[in-house]
Amino acid sequence: MRSTFHGLETAKRSLFTQQAALQTTGHNVANANTAGYSRQTVNMVATRPMEAIGMNRSTDKGQLGTGVEFTSITRIREKFLDTQFRNENKTNGNWAVQADTLQKLETIVNEPSNTGLRAVMDNFWKSWHDLSENPEDITARKLVRETAKAVTDAFNQTGRQLDELSADITENIGVKASQINTSLDTISNLNLQIRRIEALGDNANDLRDQRDLLMDGLSKVINVTSTETADGGYQVNMGGVNLITDDAFTPVTVESLQAGVASGDLNGGEAYGMIVSRDQYVANYQQQLNTLVNGMANGDIQVTIPAGSVLPDGTVLNDVTYSGAARTLATDLTVTVKGLNGLHQLGYTMMDPPKAGGAFFVSQDGGPLTAGNIQLSADIIEDAGNIASSMRTSGTPETIVKGNKDLAMLIAQFSEMKIDFSSVSTGAATAQGTVNDFFRSVVGQLGVEAEEANRQEGNSRIVVDQVDARRQSVSGVSLDEEMSNMIKFQHAYNAAARFMTTIDETLDKVINGMGLVGR
Repeated sequence: MRSTFHGLETAKRSLFTQQAALQTTGHNVANANTAGYSRQTVNMVATRPMEAIGMNRSTDKGQLGTGVEFTSITRIREKFLDTQFRNENKTNGNWAVQADTLQKLETIVNEPSNTGLRAVMDNFWKSWHDLSENPEDITARKLVRETAKAVTDAFNQTGRQLDELSADITENIGVKASQINTSLDTISNLNLQIRRIEALGDNANDLRDQRDLLMDGLSKVINVTSTETADGGYQVNMGGVNLITDDAFTPVTVESLQAGVASGDLNGGEAYGMIVSRDQYVANYQQQLNTLVNGMANGDIQVTIPAGSVLPDGTVLNDVTYSGAARTLATDLTVTVKGLNGLHQLGYTMMDPPKAGGAFFVSQDGGPLTAGNIQLSADIIEDAGNIASSMRTSGTPETIVKGNKDLAMLIAQFSEMKIDFSSVSTGAATAQGTVNDFFRSVVGQLGVEAEEANRQEGNSRIVVDQVDARRQSVSGVSLDEEMSNMIKFQHAYNAAARFMTTIDETLDKVINGMGLVGR
């Protein structure tokens, strides 16, 4: 025999279940714009039906249902899309940093333009051409000095900017390491909280959303993978390096990130892009610019010295030392000299008695010439008369033929001379070529690399957006859908309430109306 109050219990269960569904719908609506939130759903099941009590089996036909209950409140999430999103996110983070770095390099190089390094160097060669037309003109000499100072200033500025860019990237790698550690610490704490809650049989939906949002952000910085343990925690790895186990995490440092790149464990994300940008792009262009500077000043070049030239006493060319009468060349002499400095040392300044030209470009610290330390010789800065332009002397005692312009003409043609850049740098990108050839190759390489990085960044961003859109279509909150659910659950709640009222009225009739007949 079934209970008289059976209907009340059925109505009560329905009310509680529909109320939970309404409250969950409200929670979804409230978090429609919350980053990382996954919509939640109430999982309803019919409760176990009842049979009348009997010795062997019920004699009633069928079983009587007992209503509805919800077994759990779960979030709608697809792990495959999360994994795909994070894989694409690390690629996008990497290329975004590389594209940004190359854009900064393009700004530093500033080519093609009318104010970049090439324009400054063109002015320098033009000033030598002007000097060759009037070698005794002090104004032309000062023009050579000032344009040479402009060249060294331009190289110094570019070298400083590259050094600062490298230092900025190094500092940002440290910032990213701190950001990674903060995320790892928070994820490990969430692991602990999730395990405590789910050990009691509940689903820690909102905490899991927070953890997954942190994993999404972390995937843009480094390549990470997560494995869920049996108790609901995340084990997080970067390649073969374990970062989180249970509620304990291993902090990263700038050094460990660099070691990760070297070992291949770190192969994506912004941190990887920064290390690659600094150690490959910036370092490569620093090296190429230094090679250009050193090659121009000291690289091996072949020149033909005209007949009649008088070499400074003790000059060594092609392993031959020239002194005495042998200093005067009877025929043209083709020799290899050490760049503009070596060429400048073959001539004479405007000073009497005759004085051979010294090194035109020197380093500020006495070390190898670089873009950051190149400067004009102190003698030339002090007196433009120390610029060598003549290659002739005459008379006894020996005096300079100041009107001779042989050296000035040779240096004016220097921009068209082939330089062996491998003589100053092993593995130079351009082994032989003119100054302009080398610089054009640097600018061309930078343009191609920047274009490729922009293309890769654009493509990866499109893929990330597509995967995220698919993920949102599964996990995101649709207000239209939630409003439909709200109406559905509201009607179900109202119907359950009406059912309870009906049962109440029935019981009232039984309790207060029955047994009065015949009184």
